[in-house]
Amino acid sequence: MHHSIRKHLALVPLALVLLVPAARGGESDALPSAVSNANAQLLSQFFGQGGASPAVLEYRRKLAEYQAIRGAFDAEAAAYWSQVSEKRKGRNAKRRSGQQITLDDYVLEQPPVYTGPKRPVNPEPEETPERPPRKPLPVASDLLRAAQDLYQFTPQRPTSEVEFKRAYARYALASGLTREQAVRVYSFETGGTGNYDVQAGIEHGGKRAISTAMGYNQLLTTNSVELLAEQGHEFVRALSDKVARSSGPARQVLEHKLVVLKKMVAHAKAVPDTWSEHEKIGDTAQGWAMHAMVLDVDIGPMLQTHKLLTSVLFARAKGYTRPLTAAELEMMNLTGDGTGLDMVTMPQAMREQVPTSNFFQRGGYERNPVAIRHNTVAKLLAVTDDRMDSNSSKPGARELAAAF
Repeated sequence: MHHSIRKHLALVPLALVLLVPAARGGESDALPSAVSNANAQLLSQFFGQGGASPAVLEYRRKLAEYQAIRGAFDAEAAAYWSQVSEKRKGRNAKRRSGQQITLDDYVLEQPPVYTGPKRPVNPEPEETPERPPRKPLPVASDLLRAAQDLYQFTPQRPTSEVEFKRAYARYALASGLTREQAVRVYSFETGGTGNYDVQAGIEHGGKRAISTAMGYNQLLTTNSVELLAEQGHEFVRALSDKVARSSGPARQVLEHKLVVLKKMVAHAKAVPDTWSEHEKIGDTAQGWAMHAMVLDVDIGPMLQTHKLLTSVLFARAKGYTRPLTAAELEMMNLTGDGTGLDMVTMPQAMREQVPTSNFFQRGGYERNPVAIRHNTVAKLLAVTDDRMDSNSSKPGARELAAAF
């Protein structure tokens, strides 16, 4: 008999043996129907488990238990996050009609937390579907190559970090940002040490980019495309003024830069003005070339400034005239202007009570340990301020503050 068959048959329950009458005269008698049915049922159960080992049977029992508990939790969580979504829609409708937002417009309970068993580990080997290879994220060298290939342009890098900081400080102040806003947001985004070309992941000893976020205010490729589309006219005007004040070889360099900038702005404006459309461009070589402008000593400070200034102007346009603190501005920078303003316009008493979950989708919240630990608006703003405080004393932050 084949070894594996012997192994499986050895596991057949003893009840099967006890149910089989002894053979007489070399022939077995016909089995009574009750015995036959019971025998068949046990065989069915046994072979339905594939002759599974005790470890596999225990795994399947635990898996069923896990699935039942996890399923109940997921149903509870789905109901919670559906309520969060409905409350958000209600707040948006009230704002559009000019009605006051109250505590009743938020979910005041914290989201449910799963405390059940972990998914058990299958003792049998399982086939795992092959994942497509992850598309590598572009780094500075990729951005520069794209700019050269598509626009025959190489961004003008600063001769020093101080030169870039001074250019940023001049443009930021002239545009309406305060030193406190710029320095404290820089301190939060870069840890108080980042250079003008710092990229998320490639910092503090990191070796691999984790996103396309780059610069003092960590612009994504999509941010660069969107800013060129929406603020490009301002960039063109500012650079045109600089061309008019220059002469000789420097003027020729700036004139070429202006031609390229106008082309990029036209390309960014060629699609509908939505984040999703700008994101599509940002994921192409053309978007990489536009993102390379973050590195340019003339255009980079404009992009960095308007990444924050658009939030300031958004709040002002919505009737919020009080100057934004750096922590409030960072909330708008991180979560988007609409969501951020929802937190910013909230009175302190409400900030103490409203959970941060009201400003997230479920997946984003569950991947954000900071929002989970600091689970009210007041706590989230406080920890942001604390991080800004501690990082503002670091060398890069002090250097930027001096540039103002």
